[in-house]
Amino acid sequence: MSPETQQLLSALGDRLGAGGVLAGSDVDQRYRDDPDGRLGALAEAVLRPRDTDGVAAALAACNAFRQPVVIQGGRTGLAGGARVQPGEIVLSLERMTGLAAPDRQAATIVVEAGATLQAVQEAADGAGLMFGVDIGARGSATVGGNIATNAGGIRVLRYGMYRAQVLGLETVLADGSVLTSLKGLPKDNSGYDLGQLFIGAEGTLGVVTRAAIKLHPKPASEVNAFCALPSLDAAIALLARLRQKLGPLLSAYEVNFAPLYDIMVASMAMPAPLPPGSPVYVLAEIQGSEPERDGERFAEVLMQAVEDGVVDDVVVSQSPREFRALWDVREDANRVLFSMKGLIGVDISIPLARMATFLQEADAAIHAVDPGADIYVFGHLGDGNLHYQVLTVDPAAAYGIIYRGVAAAGGGVSAEHGIGLDKKQWLHLVRSDAEIATMRRLKAALDPNNILNPGRVFDLNPLA
Repeated sequence: MSPETQQLLSALGDRLGAGGVLAGSDVDQRYRDDPDGRLGALAEAVLRPRDTDGVAAALAACNAFRQPVVIQGGRTGLAGGARVQPGEIVLSLERMTGLAAPDRQAATIVVEAGATLQAVQEAADGAGLMFGVDIGARGSATVGGNIATNAGGIRVLRYGMYRAQVLGLETVLADGSVLTSLKGLPKDNSGYDLGQLFIGAEGTLGVVTRAAIKLHPKPASEVNAFCALPSLDAAIALLARLRQKLGPLLSAYEVNFAPLYDIMVASMAMPAPLPPGSPVYVLAEIQGSEPERDGERFAEVLMQAVEDGVVDDVVVSQSPREFRALWDVREDANRVLFSMKGLIGVDISIPLARMATFLQEADAAIHAVDPGADIYVFGHLGDGNLHYQVLTVDPAAAYGIIYRGVAAAGGGVSAEHGIGLDKKQWLHLVRSDAEIATMRRLKAALDPNNILNPGRVFDLNPLA
């Protein structure tokens, strides 16, 4: 262990309590883990506070010694934001897992940053409510990381991004100062809403320790449908039709492009809901309050779409078991893709009006470089978020083609996973010089010693 780290830990003393500091050989290899398989450095120390006071003590000490810190939650991020870099120590929020009892009247809950998304969902469900965000990593992704990346998931169409779920935050700044605003008020214009600064900031401005989260009434009805369609244009037309006819009942709209579904069917453990071979598949979901009418209205709109030639084939869930089975098909895409060695993946946002052009041009450009490349696309069509995967001999060229195409289409190089370490070279394509300069000014003001997740999102250039 370096003398500097020893001095830091000595200064911190026992303020984090038993088990609050891991150092040297006690640092487990799991803190190096990265979902993309790119191991980080092995940190000399891991700080594991149990509460906000512990986070404040840890950061105050690190700031005094100018010790770079990487903040970790569930380590499920896909942009390298929690990957340890040489010289960094880890601040892990894994022991801060508390949840207050949901406030049924206000439909809110106060949660510590290390609590998992699934724990929030289960607490809400136990109170007869629901939480509006759901992602595949629900069992390990944590609230703090979700807030830091402004997570989205499958129901942004209905409930919005994570930002829309946050009513207040408790955050620790780099110098150990604590900002607390956990009143949970839907309306509060008493000066600047400082909490909004930290949502989507990827831990570069402060460390979120607790959050007041908005909950929603639990739907009395949930029905989904799996549709085969002849084209992306048809999928977009069906989305518009469902929005017009069903309004806020529509809660999710997921897309799967050929040939991904065909490959999934070949190795599915479950029966395929529809045969392979169509260009596009969509999973649409409604959530409502009138079980006797909601499913019937949904089916009527879908059957009319079949008669009008918008949809080629459709299966509608008739029970909770069938409802879950159709969602399992959607999530099975991850199983298939994660099994492909060497696959690269990006998380992008594209305006619906430009999506077809983007997909055609990116496909042609990638195959011009690598004729044997395989391309797999799925995602959240209702909000324009695509997960674009490529198996290619030239990953660098594919990344450049995709991200430049995103910029040309007026899209975003990160829809919901953040910029982290891995995407910062592309940020300038979709953010102006003035925007990035403003980000740097905020960073310099709140973290002048650049200790919090340094090098994530952008590099902090010296300011004149």
